[in-house]
Amino acid sequence: MNIILLGPPGAGKGTQAARLVNERGMAQLSTGDMLRAARDAGTPMGLKVSAIMKAGELVSDEIVDGLIGDKLDSMPVAQGAIFDGYPRTAAQAVSLDDLLAARARKLDAVIELAVDEDALVDRITGRYTCAKCGAGYHDRYKLPKVSDVCDVCGSTEFSRRPDDNAETVRTRMAEYRAKTAPILPIYEARGLLRKIDGMADIGIVSAAIEAILGPIPAKN
Repeated sequence: MNIILLGPPGAGKGTQAARLVNERGMAQLSTGDMLRAARDAGTPMGLKVSAIMKAGELVSDEIVDGLIGDKLDSMPVAQGAIFDGYPRTAAQAVSLDDLLAARARKLDAVIELAVDEDALVDRITGRYTCAKCGAGYHDRYKLPKVSDVCDVCGSTEFSRRPDDNAETVRTRMAEYRAKTAPILPIYEARGLLRKIDGMADIGIVSAAIEAILGPIPAKN
């Protein structure tokens, strides 16, 4: 299956995408990751992307479409795709349809992890990780069993992301709404849009996504 997974930073989109990759063998097509990979590769396309990003300009739809098309071409026909960060405009939605149709693929579902902004701010601003092993914790919801000692590796050093603050989170939410709003009516009209409570427990969110995607096809 080919799906679009929508959700603002902190909604759990990355967690669910990773699960789909591991359990269903799907490929996560993140435009941000692909652009950074192209930049770092030093190819002619990568050098062009690097110059655009250094100038602080937006990468054109033509370049993004090309990267996605190349990625789809490199995937087995039976492997499903998770589109992350694309499309963000009505024009990109049309381009995605064309990219899929040219490769005998179609879009099966658009899944949005809906969130409560205030609750999301609380979730993100309270999170921190072990500086040694990366184990995740939260000021209110997941403290170490022994104060200031990592449950996993025993380290006493922890870190927080500098952008995990209320102002930044609310700015991200506003950007997400602005970028997502144009495409939601398109997919809703086509009967593809499904909304899930992104604030629910991870297992509940996973189960809701599985209900949308259906059983994992048996391997021959």
